[in-house]
Amino acid sequence: MQPAQLFKLLSDETRLRIIMLIAQEKELCVCELISALTASQPSISRNLSQLRKYGLLVDRKYKQWVFYAINPELATWIKSIVELSAQQHNSLITADIQRLNDMGKRPERTQQHCG
Repeated sequence: MQPAQLFKLLSDETRLRIIMLIAQEKELCVCELISALTASQPSISRNLSQLRKYGLLVDRKYKQWVFYAINPELATWIKSIVELSAQQHNSLITADIQRLNDMGKRPERTQQHCG
């Protein structure tokens, strides 16, 4: 991926917040992202599709859920940008994290899949 392509993807605030949330939480499912970002399912799914299409995210199925995580095979420079963005600009997702924590019943994960 070229830098211009990465920055174009992350210039959309919803995609940026999705990446930052997943970087912090290690993995999230669509229902968690809908709750955290207070966005519609089609909007979240469309943005996840874009992030997956360009290789920023990978997904895995567990029971009825699909979980999304940062692609472990990303180039080091891309991982650094994602990690630094999540660390240095956490205020962008503070309210999202609070909504996620307030969500209540969240999908279960197995120990082997949790990061």
